[in-house]
Amino acid sequence: MTTRWQDWAELVLGVWLFFSPWLLSYSDVTGAATNAYIIGAAIVVLSLIELYTWERWEEWINLVLGVWLIIAPWVLGFSIAGRPTQNMVVLGILMIVLPLWAVGQQSQRV
Repeated sequence: MTTRWQDWAELVLGVWLFFSPWLLSYSDVTGAATNAYIIGAAIVVLSLIELYTWERWEEWINLVLGVWLIIAPWVLGFSIAGRPTQNMVVLGILMIVLPLWAVGQQSQRV
């Protein structure tokens, strides 16, 4: 079992993203809510896998999901909705930084 704090942080971010449509009251913004459910669940699953085994590909998938979160408001057409857009962009940035940080730490250990 790995002990990287970034994996735990990603898990928390995935859970937050999944529940954020209800917590931030944007469940009626269909594109944003659906994106939050799907990407949040994907982040949770990947993070749970990462807690037990570490492979670089898992981190790179999380990074790609982070990039998607940043561009999703414009691609899916909900960028005028403030709360979901801010939520997705902030989480996207974190989901880019955390995997890069984890990969960097792992590279230093090798």
